[in-house]
Amino acid sequence: MSQTVLIPVANGTEDIEAVTLIDVLRRAGMAVTVASVGNAREVTCANGTRIVADSLHADVAGRSFDLIALPGGMPGAEHLRDTPALIAQLRAQDARSGLFAAICASPGVVLASHGLIGTRKATAYPGFEKLLPPGSFVAERVVRDGHLVTSRGPGTALEFALALVEAMGLGAQAEQLASGMLARR
Repeated sequence: MSQTVLIPVANGTEDIEAVTLIDVLRRAGMAVTVASVGNAREVTCANGTRIVADSLHADVAGRSFDLIALPGGMPGAEHLRDTPALIAQLRAQDARSGLFAAICASPGVVLASHGLIGTRKATAYPGFEKLLPPGSFVAERVVRDGHLVTSRGPGTALEFALALVEAMGLGAQAEQLASGMLARR
């Protein structure tokens, strides 16, 4: 059975981050569900890319996933932050030590604002690190601390997605994907 992934999206989600996560995790053979937190499946990303989600988040809010991965972008991260059912899902994921991840603005705007980073190390887009709990910020491109993985922004999206493949226990596949995509690791 494929590992399951939830990627929530919203109007204003960062284009590169969303598309890179979706693409790489699907290439790795994961069952990715892209879910719009708004009232329509189609979202317009921060730079105008339109994505048609697989479902509305309301339709998958009660499901468990092996990984929940949040793209960043503004105001997309604010829309994710303001979706109570998503926050409940993230809290449940954390409580059961399930893998969850965020990139760009989302570590600070979504996770930190709801107490989901705690004492773990994390990173975020420059300027958004000030939203992280004191002492948690690490100035690295991708940071994994336990079952939380964070990353900096659009330029780190491919590294982030490959790190998630590895965190899902598919290290050899992450290396194979990186090689096939000519990505630096």
